Amino acid sequence: MNMPPLLPRRLRLGLGLLAALTALVCGWAGTAAAATAAVAAVVMAPSISVDDDRGQRVVLAAPPQRIVSLLPSLTEMVCALDACGRLVGTDRFSNFPASVLALPKLGGLEDTQVERLLALKPDLVLLAGSSRAVDRLEGLGVRVLVLEPKTLQDTQRVLLQVAVALGDPAAGPRLWRALLLRVDAAAARVPPSVRGQKVYVEVAAAPYAAGEASFIGQTLARLGMGNIVPAALGPFPKLNPEFVVRAQPDIVMATARTLAEMPGRPGWSGLRALREQRVCGFAAAQWDALVRPGPRLADAAEALAECLVALPPAVAASAAAKVAGR
Repeated sequence: MNMPPLLPRRLRLGLGLLAALTALVCGWAGTAAAATAAVAAVVMAPSISVDDDRGQRVVLAAPPQRIVSLLPSLTEMVCALDACGRLVGTDRFSNFPASVLALPKLGGLEDTQVERLLALKPDLVLLAGSSRAVDRLEGLGVRVLVLEPKTLQDTQRVLLQVAVALGDPAAGPRLWRALLLRVDAAAARVPPSVRGQKVYVEVAAAPYAAGEASFIGQTLARLGMGNIVPAALGPFPKLNPEFVVRAQPDIVMATARTLAEMPGRPGWSGLRALREQRVCGFAAAQWDALVRPGPRLADAAEALAECLVALPPAVAASAAAKVAGR
């Protein structure tokens, strides 16, 4: 190995030793070319590069082995991609799969416990752009990847990005294809008589709804359903309660507890869907799957289809059809 004479003496000695070791390895292996290629492969091993939701490129020297996830949908993605064992902490709301319940809980979007997080020595933190901890963590030298899916397309994109960050880029497309097959199978179960009917999905009191532009609305659209909240109002708009009454949704969806409270709201007893029990009230586990844009979207689609199959006939709609047929 020829070395430039201007290199520092210590560096030239080190390079000389490396050359000697390489020659020794070549002698043992029987070929200098094989040894040189092996050394080059290690030195030139590609790093992992992911562009996050801020447009910032996050570069990892190797697949992360100590991951903190501060968003339930991201936690579920890591686990669905067979990397649950790499999680060392999560936000307080991450509760699926059951194995993450035993991990340290580090707060939420507004109150991340940064000191406890640092003590876990993560080599990557996954979190939403709306988290108040982003700038502070970066200022402390923590590698962060900001990802926050809001639409079905976002969910696919983020799933693929997480797979890349984990060092297994092929796993993302493979999982996504499997999820869509299950969603399509759920859609095939929805009765033709129900397809096209308008749904109102309440995601929080006030009320806040899941509109056409949300991942929930897009999942319903894949099942052939309509939505009383147009995309122009945004994914999860806050509605005037009178808007819902005037829209007269064919089907109302919410948690079972919320559905039980709806008839007591001013004017809501006039909703035909509530009177006729054309409602889908979901238990907590099903609801989590429905409102998280993650790998349980197929579970959500199956739960929606199951409810739609079991709905009673629309009395008012049937009566109107008879009148129209006269």
